[in-house]
Amino acid sequence: MAEYGISMGQQVAIIWDSQSSPEALQHLVQNIQAAVGVEGHVSVENVNQLLQSSHKESSFDVILSGMVPGSSTVHSAEVLAEIARIAKPGGRVLLKEVVTTEAGNNSKLKTITKLPAALTLSGLVEVEELQKETLTAEQVQSIKERLGVQGIELLSVRMEGKKPNFEVGSSSQLKLSFAKKPAASEKPAVDPTAAKLWTLSANDMNDDDMDLLDSDELLDPEDLKKPDPASLRAPSCKEAGKRKACKNCTCGLAEELEQEKKNLQPKSACGNCYLGDAFRCASCPYRGMPAFKPGEKILLNENSLHDA
Repeated sequence: MAEYGISMGQQVAIIWDSQSSPEALQHLVQNIQAAVGVEGHVSVENVNQLLQSSHKESSFDVILSGMVPGSSTVHSAEVLAEIARIAKPGGRVLLKEVVTTEAGNNSKLKTITKLPAALTLSGLVEVEELQKETLTAEQVQSIKERLGVQGIELLSVRMEGKKPNFEVGSSSQLKLSFAKKPAASEKPAVDPTAAKLWTLSANDMNDDDMDLLDSDELLDPEDLKKPDPASLRAPSCKEAGKRKACKNCTCGLAEELEQEKKNLQPKSACGNCYLGDAFRCASCPYRGMPAFKPGEKILLNENSLHDA
């Protein structure tokens, strides 16, 4: 049929709703069957049963939905996605839907501006509006009663869209051409004038017009003095007047304190530590060590220096 752009041998699907009469549906099916001929095929499906149908993907060249006279189809997002799925790549979709002219708190009807976006989100491309049709008072009243909406203006809009010329998930090999890299032995040509411009010979350093600076002349007498090691110590090591090395100390204070700790010898409170454990106090750091001569230097390990 020229009205729908249907030609011989095509596979066509007609989606209808319960608002259209059986006579009108039968008349449309007969006209399309005559247009596609014996080599074509026409399938009829109710919009409420479309999601449960067993149509394979990419099955139809043309899909007509809501085009039966008297229809007042409202396509959900799931129905639109199913229509796009069963259409062949490059196939055409023609549908007619009841919409409202103004936005509101109504979720059952799309606005006239949101219908093209809904078709695009379903996977169709080249979506365009073909025609607007006013509804009769009887049709408007029937739709409002069926959908439970009031106080809005309704229109019937005919839309067309196409499925892209590829199927979802399909792949194709890309033919890429890369420029050949020059061989490693080949060197790029050098401009002789450029080479001469950037060449510096040893004779240029003997030029009388060239003044060279002596690096020692750039230093002041103060720069040549050796710094005092104490001045290099980090200020944080002497905060609040305490000799305590900071974390990750690099000034040498940590090593000094460690050495002082090793050299530190505890003083005996009773004066009998050298006689042996029998004469030592319970907290004596020499407990467990053999007796020694008075004044003899005894090295204690670090654990012995802590209070018991």
